[in-house]
Amino acid sequence: MANVLVPLAQGCEELEAITVVDLLRRAGVSVVTAGLDDKPVRAARGTVMVPDTTLDEALNQEYDMVVLPGGVPGADHLDGDPRIRGLLKKMVDEDRFTAAICAAPKVLASTGLLAGKKVTSFPGALDAFDGLDYRTDPVVQDGKLITSRGPGTAMDFALTLIENLVGRDRRDEVEAGLQRT
Repeated sequence: MANVLVPLAQGCEELEAITVVDLLRRAGVSVVTAGLDDKPVRAARGTVMVPDTTLDEALNQEYDMVVLPGGVPGADHLDGDPRIRGLLKKMVDEDRFTAAICAAPKVLASTGLLAGKKVTSFPGALDAFDGLDYRTDPVVQDGKLITSRGPGTAMDFALTLIENLVGRDRRDEVEAGLQRT
């Protein structure tokens, strides 16, 4: 079974975090949500989420994918956490999936992991970074890097993550159950 870590920072975008966690779990993927500390997470719109564990505890496991929800100041908190930056570098070094949505791709960029890569983000989130192949598609994949634009693209983003982790058939089954069409 695929194993995914979703770090939750204070001020994250709840629609992105919850959509990713919910859809991955519907697909049978093991998802661990981890707070940067041991407190409940108050998201950008005031929703309070209780992570499964702390990031320190979560880092004792191996993951097939790390998914960073966006939102501000959530993405800023992720960006300022050396444990997150170290984990992202490790994931790339081990050729594992990294994924980020909305403002969170800037965490990957500031860690030096997006140079020359096809990426997307919330408009303006990556303006400070040079050397990116920026796209405006809802979801952009470049190898094992997957990025997305924002809350409105969260479902497409999560379905793309499912397809990469457990295959197109499982993605289609999950999507059919959502009644999107």
